[in-house]
Amino acid sequence: MKKYLRLRPKTRSWGKNPLMSLIIMLFASFCLANPAIATGLYELPNNPMAKDIWVVDLANEISLATQGSLSSDFKDLAKATGQEIRMVAIRRLDYGETINTLADKLFANWYPSEEDKSNQTLLVMDTLTNTAALRTGDAARMLVKPEIAESLVEETVGYDLRNGNKYNQAFLDASDRLMAVLSGEADPGPPAIEKTIQVASTFSSAEETDDGIAFTWVIVLLILATVIPMVTYFLYVM
Repeated sequence: MKKYLRLRPKTRSWGKNPLMSLIIMLFASFCLANPAIATGLYELPNNPMAKDIWVVDLANEISLATQGSLSSDFKDLAKATGQEIRMVAIRRLDYGETINTLADKLFANWYPSEEDKSNQTLLVMDTLTNTAALRTGDAARMLVKPEIAESLVEETVGYDLRNGNKYNQAFLDASDRLMAVLSGEADPGPPAIEKTIQVASTFSSAEETDDGIAFTWVIVLLILATVIPMVTYFLYVM
């Protein structure tokens, strides 16, 4: 009686090819992650005035507490003065985009007419390059003078970004200055730069003292471990 072998069709097993599996995993990761990382104009919400949006955080760096505090302050400012502030944080600029071109496009998209733009102030921050841009309408620019705008970007937001990536603090410090000048008050200026003066100390720290004591005990134990057997031997011989 003849026996027939049933041959299975050959199939590719990607799992048995480590290189191919790695390529597939990297490609899948890139496809899934890249759109969420790069941010262009159309990844940002449209018409924030109608949706009561004041802070946009696509970088996932601004805490909910900070967003809530800023949104509340900006609402109060708008009711009191008619001036509106909005802040945007993104993780990465889209290919070929700069922080300035994105700020220009976003300002034009959110506020199409000159009348819409007039009382608007927009701060855009990119957390990958640690850069920021500020845009103001005509009426807002009468209060946020060019020198204040430049200082706010470079000396307020820029300082916080350069010193520990303090994204929340950057928005809060920028808010303090903008809220003041848009309310007709004097510009409080950039945060004071703290300079740490290191003074040489002649006293040992607690850690240094502990290390010294431990070293001394090691030496004592080594001496005892050497001397005691020798003394014991001589006493036994005598």
